[in-house]
Amino acid sequence: MSKDHNLIDSIWDFFCSLKLAIITLILLAGTSIIGTVIEQGMTPEEMAAKTGWSLDTLKFLDKSINAFDMYHSWWFLSLMGLFAVNLICCSIKRFPHVWKTVREPRLVVDDGFFRSLSNVEEVVAAKGTLDGVRDQVVNLLKNRFAAPVITEQDGKIHLYAEKGALSRFGVYITHSSILIIFIGAMIGNLWGYKAYVNIVEGSAIDQVWPRGGKEPIKLDFSVRCDNFDVEFYGDSQRPKEFSSDLVVLQNGQEVLKKKIEVNDPLSFNGITFYQSSYGPAGDATFRFRVRERATGKTIDVAARQGEHVPLPGGASFAVTNSTQSYDRFGPAVQMHVNTADGQHGNPFIVLQNFPEFDAQRGGDYIFSLTGMEQSYYTGLQVAKDPGVWVVWLGCFLMVAGSCGAFFLSHRRLWVTIQPLGKGVGVKLGGSAHRNQPAFALYFDTLRKDLNDALADK
Repeated sequence: MSKDHNLIDSIWDFFCSLKLAIITLILLAGTSIIGTVIEQGMTPEEMAAKTGWSLDTLKFLDKSINAFDMYHSWWFLSLMGLFAVNLICCSIKRFPHVWKTVREPRLVVDDGFFRSLSNVEEVVAAKGTLDGVRDQVVNLLKNRFAAPVITEQDGKIHLYAEKGALSRFGVYITHSSILIIFIGAMIGNLWGYKAYVNIVEGSAIDQVWPRGGKEPIKLDFSVRCDNFDVEFYGDSQRPKEFSSDLVVLQNGQEVLKKKIEVNDPLSFNGITFYQSSYGPAGDATFRFRVRERATGKTIDVAARQGEHVPLPGGASFAVTNSTQSYDRFGPAVQMHVNTADGQHGNPFIVLQNFPEFDAQRGGDYIFSLTGMEQSYYTGLQVAKDPGVWVVWLGCFLMVAGSCGAFFLSHRRLWVTIQPLGKGVGVKLGGSAHRNQPAFALYFDTLRKDLNDALADK
């Protein structure tokens, strides 16, 4: 019986220990660094291609510690669970004492208790009655601190006043907030997902592809991209900003429209679409104005890259390459002209911002690039997290609990008033469970006020 009891006590002390909390936090922090360095959701092959790291090493890490989906691994979840159990046990062990301190304060104290306090003052009122001194001290505490509880016992009057009692529960609110955040994260992991999707301008999708998954996830609505815009820095190809005009359709009806940008997503039915990337969708369409040098006649034609477009007289042309910015001269295409008998001509460049540039080439046809139309796809990150509001609740409670735990303190004052041979004796003592130096300064002021008040008496 005794051995079983000792074993249970040892297990209980282990889960309540501060050492366990520190070790668990260090392990969680260290493994989180690994999860940051190794991009989650990738495959070892993708990571090796991206970083140049050894593929064998990455495969070993993936197989041994599930490094590419670390936050869902059994060992990481076990660490989280151990930390949660440690928090719960610590709270259960210490909470009854705190609850009793707040709910059942010590109203009557003796000289031995005053000697245990670091802030004590003794004053003797040479004049006045016991009741008169009591009223004087009660009014002082009401004005300077808080209304006291009055207890009369054995011919003595005991006063007790306190402020900030609820601040003792701040640490337990903080502990609870961490557990609530854990619960929110678990809800998100079990019933949520992170996915991606590419939508070509003018098209719609009704499914998304999860990170690291194979099967697409079906949505109960469709998302259409009506337009995609991108702006570049000057004549470079560095994007300045890009946005997508998205439309949500349900049962064939438009129910929501929004222009999304980076950090300004679209949310519908608990699913959020974030602007993430973009890219060209298919070949661009080029518009040309072609002037025949000999006759001066002009025609307007459109072409796609690689397409052979006929010209008057039996010749034809084809676009072989294009760019939105050619050496800071703006949009340009590389093309060639085929003769009527199919002979391939030399490639040349046509600049959109300089319509007469091609006239210097001296060819039978003078080309002016009047426009380039490139369709894009918008790349969207898709997230469903039903536990996000639980996490937000936990964050709010963490801020509230931390403020209560670190910036507030439970301050208590005890006063004993008793008759003495030459007058009335007043003994004042106080303590604070946190920030003792600040309370000591406050107590010095209160001590002076007490001496002044009783001196007037």
